[in-house]
Amino acid sequence: MTTYKELKISTQEAAEILFSLFGIQGNISELPGDVDFNFRVKVEGEDGYILKISRPDQDVDYLDFQQAILQHLESYPNIIAPKTIKSHQSHSMAEYTDANNNVRKVRLLTWIPGRLWSSVNPHSNELRYSLGNECGKLAKALQGFDHDEAHRSFEWDIAQSLWIKKHLDLFNEQQREIITHFQSSFEEQLESYQQLRKSVVHNDANDNNVLVSSDLISPTVVAAIDYGDAIHTQIINDLAIACAYAIMHHNDPLEASLAIVKGYHDSFPLQEVELEHLYTCIAMRLVISVTKSAINKIVEPDNEYLLISEKPAWEVLNKWAEINADFAYYSFREVCGFSAHPNEEEFIKWSQQQQFSLTELFPTIEREDVQLLDLSVSSKWIGHRSDFNNLDLFQFKIDQLQKEHPNKIIAGGYLEPRPIYTSTAYDKIGNYGRESRTVHLGVDFWLPANTPVHALFDGEVVTAVDDAGNKEYGGLVILKHTINDLEFYTLYGHNTVESVLKHKPGDSIKKGEKISELGNYPENGNWAPHLHFQIMLSLLDYTDDFPGVAYPDQVNIWRSFCLDPNLLFKLNDLTSPQFVPNNELISYRKQHLGKSLSLQYKVPIKMVRGDGVWLIDQQGKKYLDTVNNVAHVGHEHSAVVKAGQEQMALLNTNSRYLHENINELAQELIETLPPELNVLHFVNSGSEANELAIRMVKATTGQRDIIASEIGYHGNSNMCIDISSYKFDGKGGSGAPEHTHIFPLPDAFRGKYRGDDAGEQYAAEVQKCIDTIHQKERGVGALIVEPIISCGGQVELPQGFLEKAYERVRNAGGLCISDEVQVGCGRVGKTFWGFQLHNVTPDIVTIGKPLGNGHPIAAVACTQEVADAFANGMEYFNTFGGNPVSCAIATAVLRTVKREKLQENALEVGEYLKTELQQLAQEFPIIGDVRGQGLFLGFELVDSEMNPLADQTSYLANRMKEHGILMSTDGPDHNVLKIKPPIVFSKENAQDLITYLQKILKEDFMKTH
Repeated sequence: MTTYKELKISTQEAAEILFSLFGIQGNISELPGDVDFNFRVKVEGEDGYILKISRPDQDVDYLDFQQAILQHLESYPNIIAPKTIKSHQSHSMAEYTDANNNVRKVRLLTWIPGRLWSSVNPHSNELRYSLGNECGKLAKALQGFDHDEAHRSFEWDIAQSLWIKKHLDLFNEQQREIITHFQSSFEEQLESYQQLRKSVVHNDANDNNVLVSSDLISPTVVAAIDYGDAIHTQIINDLAIACAYAIMHHNDPLEASLAIVKGYHDSFPLQEVELEHLYTCIAMRLVISVTKSAINKIVEPDNEYLLISEKPAWEVLNKWAEINADFAYYSFREVCGFSAHPNEEEFIKWSQQQQFSLTELFPTIEREDVQLLDLSVSSKWIGHRSDFNNLDLFQFKIDQLQKEHPNKIIAGGYLEPRPIYTSTAYDKIGNYGRESRTVHLGVDFWLPANTPVHALFDGEVVTAVDDAGNKEYGGLVILKHTINDLEFYTLYGHNTVESVLKHKPGDSIKKGEKISELGNYPENGNWAPHLHFQIMLSLLDYTDDFPGVAYPDQVNIWRSFCLDPNLLFKLNDLTSPQFVPNNELISYRKQHLGKSLSLQYKVPIKMVRGDGVWLIDQQGKKYLDTVNNVAHVGHEHSAVVKAGQEQMALLNTNSRYLHENINELAQELIETLPPELNVLHFVNSGSEANELAIRMVKATTGQRDIIASEIGYHGNSNMCIDISSYKFDGKGGSGAPEHTHIFPLPDAFRGKYRGDDAGEQYAAEVQKCIDTIHQKERGVGALIVEPIISCGGQVELPQGFLEKAYERVRNAGGLCISDEVQVGCGRVGKTFWGFQLHNVTPDIVTIGKPLGNGHPIAAVACTQEVADAFANGMEYFNTFGGNPVSCAIATAVLRTVKREKLQENALEVGEYLKTELQQLAQEFPIIGDVRGQGLFLGFELVDSEMNPLADQTSYLANRMKEHGILMSTDGPDHNVLKIKPPIVFSKENAQDLITYLQKILKEDFMKTH
């Protein structure tokens, strides 16, 4: 028997064959191949060629078939395919006799530029769509083409796949179970399958046979190559094969397949009956692949190409087996523009002729109208998370609402995205990060415990269980109904277990018969008493449970077979509120809001709720917030919210009246500051704080000249803009005003000075500013600088800089201001205030947004000397500064930091995260520097020449957003990713952040540095 090594052609032999038959010379390199031996031929100034040399025993008719396909496709300009090159003897298929006297067939094809699918990262939905679209165009072009060899016996043809039954002994028990399951499904559908449309198709769009464009941000499929597996078979097999390989390496292979299916359908419309078989056909292609690999490990153990897809094929097969076949079918239908469930329209048509009253469902409740209850993510009625998780409070609110509407049943919820499903049981890790089930699939009727529930139709019990363990339904009943050949199901959840377990599967229920009684918590799944009523056209493969909540991305599928119960009742008031589309919000903003107001991200997000480290959009999708330092102790922290609500209900007025709150806040702040800083003024924002600080400087020193850092930002008022290089040196700015003096950004990584003595050198730059002021015969007013410069790119000040700079400014008679708006209140971890990192005590400290956790309150702390000088007879009054509500909120923030040890958390989690980022920098040199303290971190992207990579930085931030993690860019060159989350940020959150950073840093565009 001739071995694989003896059959193989070396690159030197290939070069000799190429020249002797075609007169072409070039650089030869080996390519993977299943049967042929393939070689890439590079010729200077040309795209080049692919040389294909057969095995000695290959069928000539089979090779001619491949050539005929390519020649056929040459007449289709919208199809990119290799073109055949003729030999010296004008043969499109030449011959060569090797050293063992074996005759080989040789073909030369034009090379199509592009990247192999297997080398492209990431595989986006857009890329997968283009794969399906190109495969569909190719299938359309091959309509009407035929050849005798297209009807050959071929093991890779899904239609001929049952040969694998002879090889089940090659697999372990678990593997055999999966393979047998799909074989059985295929055989059960065989009669229908054999009637499907047939044609010659490419049949092998695997990851090494698909070429992708060189565009690294928006790549598309250019062509499918290698027509060696083309066959006359069911057209749906062609799509199944494209899906089978392209869904590998995805957490959710079904979701990954949908863009491919849509792309194929858009270029070559699929029939509904074909989609019935797609799920099983995809599986059977994978089964063929793993079977061939198992055989080839024995036959050709040294042919690595034959084994290349075995592991990922098994991975996706295991995941595919967990997907319900009907749900996959509905998903394919929906993405192709059909009703996801084939009977949806029939049910809707039938329901239009029906009219039911709520008194039929609840005969003891003599009410037929409803009061809509909004429990959506945007709902103000449900309030804070701590409110809706308090079942006693929730029930009280329901009771109060019922008193307001005594003649109505409180109801609602169909397709409502809700925030109330907080258990991790509602989460999964999809292809784009963490996903939560949020969209409610039924209608809830809020009624007293033990209210009887009666049947609307004759039915058969299919489920009667105690579902409280799943914390979804409590006592659950599902009935099956058949009316005029229309089959559907009704679900009744949150009942007493006793009333439910009176039924058994198979029992008959007559219309009007009592089904159950509503349960109370915790028996009913730990909910306030109500009925969850749902209509389904399919139970999928559920027996003792059924989802009452769906993932937002799947809602168009679920709504097709979990239909609106109001189709039966036709109540005008039972329609859930509709969202204002994001494009309308954007359009209004553009027309009526200031043109300088920008939106974050290329595709903006509408946020409607916050919860700790999460921001939540209108569909209930959670985004991990790594940039919002305004929500210092977490979005909508319950203690902070409560403090504001309670005080707002009592009094909100100015600080001219006596009130404990302002004193309590002052005491909390003073306890965190050095004893010298013991006088406070309260304002509304960081800008106001810095504005007031500059007024204090002028009153104390009599001078107007301010020294500030390059790229420093201190607020949006006129005076603050005048000292903010970030603004006046940026777009729309006109440079530093006369009395502002800017020293270079004290960046020891990529700044003007980078050595060990950078601190001294940057302090010398401050001295130059002092000297310039003196040369103008004026005195120094103050130095203002952040302890970590935020807009400069989270720049840590070089060692010794601040201490030396303070000394020089004070020697010149100036004051020192520490702008703590971004870094204060425990964020830096090691210390409560950023200036404490540098062993200095400023004359003035400005405190901003962290203090109010999103509420507008800020403060200025200063020495007694500064305060006395400022009190020169001109009253300082701020209408809202220091009002009781703001003070109550700020006091709650500071006490929360202390009570929950959040400064310690910032230190522990920040050091962990910084270490992990530094390890990422070792793996990915594009990360040039990791810097910051506590939970005020940043990392800078540069190339090997230290040039900034702004495009990659923007790309990374936008890709992270797609994975549910919010990041933002900063720095003068827009090449720094900043990390300054709420300081309740946990190690688990940090691990998620690192995981997805690592994933995206591996993508092609991130490697272009």
